[in-house]
Amino acid sequence: MDIEAAVDVAQQALWISAMILAPLLGSALLVGLLVSIFQAVTQINELTLTFIPKMAAVLGVTFLLLPWFISVLVAYTRETIQLLGGI
Repeated sequence: MDIEAAVDVAQQALWISAMILAPLLGSALLVGLLVSIFQAVTQINELTLTFIPKMAAVLGVTFLLLPWFISVLVAYTRETIQLLGGI
């Protein structure tokens, strides 16, 4: 494997990681923002009030998008193995 192929594989791995993490981080950000607005309006300052909804949102998005996550990772793994097989 030459250096260009190795860099391409690494770049593709980082891009796929970002694609998979973006919905998870986005859902945690959105739920955190909504809970923070709720806390500011009601003046409730409870730390677990932010943690539990964020955790539930991330788990929900994970289970919802799990088939897509798996298909993307399997496709990347197959491409990488085929690239390594050509060495």
